[in-house]
Amino acid sequence: MKDIISLEIDESTVAKRSLDVEQEKRIAIYDLLEKNYFKLIKPKVSSPYSLILSIRDNRILFDIRNVEKSSIVTLGLSLNPFRGLIRDYLSICDSYFQAIRLSSPSQIETIDMARRGLHNEGATLVKERLSGKVNLDDKTSRRLFTLISVLHLR
Repeated sequence: MKDIISLEIDESTVAKRSLDVEQEKRIAIYDLLEKNYFKLIKPKVSSPYSLILSIRDNRILFDIRNVEKSSIVTLGLSLNPFRGLIRDYLSICDSYFQAIRLSSPSQIETIDMARRGLHNEGATLVKERLSGKVNLDDKTSRRLFTLISVLHLR
């Protein structure tokens, strides 16, 4: 399944990120492009799509285009419901990246479980916020939450 065949991040809307965060972004993009399920409900336009993610005016923008890069629709989601979750997720990610370098396997595992829990919450929120506009699977929503978190860094 490959409904999204290209993905861009509007880098002009984000701050400089750590190498760890950049690596997470690259992995999320790669995994998302390898396999994703993303079907527009309104307007009902068949895939494949190109997607440009950005943040403007306290909104996450999903600029969805066809293969010729002509705009189909831009979906905007308020960042407000995501803020606390993203803050907690990025904080635990920092702890995780530090733990990988300095901690025991059991400490790393504990932090990673908390990180996965927050990631799952974020993925659920992405699905809820896009409900009625886009159908997507859990893996796609997880990867989109990762990218939204990266975009949120200022």
